[in-house]
Parts: sequence; C-alpha cells; structure tokens
Amino acid sequence: MIANIQFEVAKLSDIDGVLALQELYLVSNLSEEEKEFGFVTTPFTIPQLTEVIEQQGLFLAKDNNKTIAYIFSGSWDFFNQWPIFNYMITLLPDLKFLDFDITTTNSFQYGPICIDKKYRGKGLITPLFEFMRKHVVKKHPLALTFINKTNIPSTKAHTEKLNWSIIGDFQFNNNNYFILAYDMNQPVSIR
Repeated sequence: MIANIQFEVAKLSDIDGVLALQELYLVSNLSEEEKEFGFVTTPFTIPQLTEVIEQQGLFLAKDNNKTIAYIFSGSWDFFNQWPIFNYMITLLPDLKFLDFDITTTNSFQYGPICIDKKYRGKGLITPLFEFMRKHVVKKHPLALTFINKTNIPSTKAHTEKLNWSIIGDFQFNNNNYFILAYDMNQPVSIR
C-alpha cells in the first residue's frame, strides 16, 4: 500500500490538504472512542502553516497527490507561540539524553505527526520520518517532542518503530505528557 507513496517538503499549495487532514484527527474533533487510535493536539492556522513551510519544516506523504500524512519540525522560536512549548523550554536544562547538553539551538520541536487512519500500521511512519530526518539533521542534531500519556498509539509508534527515548515527563493544563528525544544522526532502519 505504501509502495506508491511520494514524500515531499511541503509547499504553500499543500496548505489545504494539511488542514483537511488536521481537521480529521484534531483531538477536539474526536469522540473518546476515536481518541484511542491517536490524535493531534495542536491546531495550525494558515499563517502558522505558511511560516513553517517557508522555513522548510513541514514534510508530507502523498498518495495520488492527496496528503495522507505530515510531520512538523520547527524551531523553538516558531513553537514558542504556544504556552506548552514555552513551558517545555524551561525544562530543557534539566533533561538528559546521551551526551547532549540540550538547548534551543541544538534541538528542535518535532511534531505533530499525523497519518490518515487508512494508512496506519502499514509502515508509513518509518520512511516519512527518515525523509524528514535527512532534511533536518543538517540544522539540528537532536529532536525533542512530547506526547500526551493518553495517546498510547503515538507513544508506541515513536518508541517501538522509531526508537525514540522517553527522557522525562511533565504536567501541563491538567494533562500528563512524556518527553521524548531522538539523535537525528541515527538513521531509522526501514523494514
């Protein structure tokens, strides 16, 4: 099923497709039952998408030119417009991962990632992540993200399929999150 998938760095003309996919899986649009299969928590606006696309920080998987998955990668400067990311920045000096001194200059905020449910569990996450990794490693050797502890599918996908490490946790706005890290110099093995 993923043999004919194309991977691309997003262009401004991709905004409508990204917004359509976001709308399907945004946590505020899902029932409790639907949330069990994974969700995204950060809604992006057209100006925010424009900014991240201009920074070449949005990566897509397409099937017949339809956006079926995306991964965001952004600087802390981009993501600091949301309070949760500002809070995460305050945690960086106390985090430990390999030999990294974790800073806002050697790391970036990875995510959200969203995959259309028809394509989940088919191995798409690995080549999409690897496509993003090859582009971003030139700028940042370290990726950080957080995942809501109730989003078990996302935690499993990142720790089991992509080999991310859980390096901490925190509470924000009555939600509990894992903090994960990835050494961007390490390719993901594509099975």
